[in-house]
Amino acid sequence: MGVETKKMANSIATASGDFGDRIKSWPERIKAFYSDVRTEMKKVTSPSRKEVQGTTTVVIITVFLFAFYFWLVDLAISNSLERMLHYFSRR
Repeated sequence: MGVETKKMANSIATASGDFGDRIKSWPERIKAFYSDVRTEMKKVTSPSRKEVQGTTTVVIITVFLFAFYFWLVDLAISNSLERMLHYFSRR
């Protein structure tokens, strides 16, 4: 029997365990989950005001650059379509 087959058999046997055991272990699993969340949240650091201002400035400048670029693309496409429609409407 292969390793994957044994792992699959063990996971199926565990999944089909007694429903009562899973219900009884629920509070312990919830406590462990919140303990893990608390541990991970201690590792989180907030950015400084200077970092927030810097990234906000970059985002605002980038938005305006993309807006200008898409305005130019839209203008070029609309003008070319207008000329093409005008050209074909005369024929």
